[in-house]
Amino acid sequence: MEYILQTQNLEKRYKNFKALNNLNMHIPKGSIYGLIGKNGAGKTTLIRVICGLQKPTSGTYSIYGISNTSKDINKARKRMGAIVEIPAIRLEATAKDNLKEQYKIVGLPNYDNLEELLKIVGLAKTGKKKAKNFSLGMKQRLGIAIALVGNPDFLILDEPINGLDPEGIIEIRELILRLNKERQITFLISSHYLDELSKIATEYGFIDKGKIIKEISKKELEKSSRKRIEIKVNNIKECALYLEQNNISYEVISDELINIYDSVNISELAIELSKRNCIINGFNEKEESLENYYINLIGGNSNV
Repeated sequence: MEYILQTQNLEKRYKNFKALNNLNMHIPKGSIYGLIGKNGAGKTTLIRVICGLQKPTSGTYSIYGISNTSKDINKARKRMGAIVEIPAIRLEATAKDNLKEQYKIVGLPNYDNLEELLKIVGLAKTGKKKAKNFSLGMKQRLGIAIALVGNPDFLILDEPINGLDPEGIIEIRELILRLNKERQITFLISSHYLDELSKIATEYGFIDKGKIIKEISKKELEKSSRKRIEIKVNNIKECALYLEQNNISYEVISDELINIYDSVNISELAIELSKRNCIINGFNEKEESLENYYINLIGGNSNV
């Protein structure tokens, strides 16, 4: 598998505190990698180190196979775009002038594709309107447009939907998916919104106390997060016996609750159980959410 970013035992220490602690990460090319962790787990520190805003205390990382210790690392970073914490926007300038400024910063000789970038992020018709008068969602989309200057194929977004209303969240989600599909851009996204992240991410990295404790693909996560039917019965012993005899996967939860992990017809099951003087008093179809998976992984309150 080809990786856009890899880290090897990455560490960032501030006096006696390790913000990053022997962190190992692997971001596949073409993926949308969701970085999940508590506040203070090391997400933003990791992003700042990768972007070259801070130097690691020890360990290494590579971008497109180029090590951070190589003299060519800055060339690799030119293929990256990033929004770290908040978009770097000049509030007194228009969307177009903000992009022109970024063109100058990255050393591009002309403003080729500027209008296309504004169109991609839905800001082509903002005209002379200053960024200070943009909605929060518009500012976030302008930040993404700025990050796209130079045609990068790896974007790092730190909390891209933080504070957005539902409409703004949908706009950012659709933009990320479109850029990933149409431009084959790889994403590293740190987000508190796990339900929203689960709608776009293809890979997940769970970070706790400065260390990646689990990396898993969306497909692997879906496989491990089994769907189940929770039924409430008046005779748990007879219910379990019937399921056992018919090779139906189950788990007894309490004196009246049982989880069924195989596909069953509830009506037929109710009829068969009633022959054993076992009545189904209620049932729910359930599926483990990304948030529940995360909480079970690290234990305790998520506080993400």
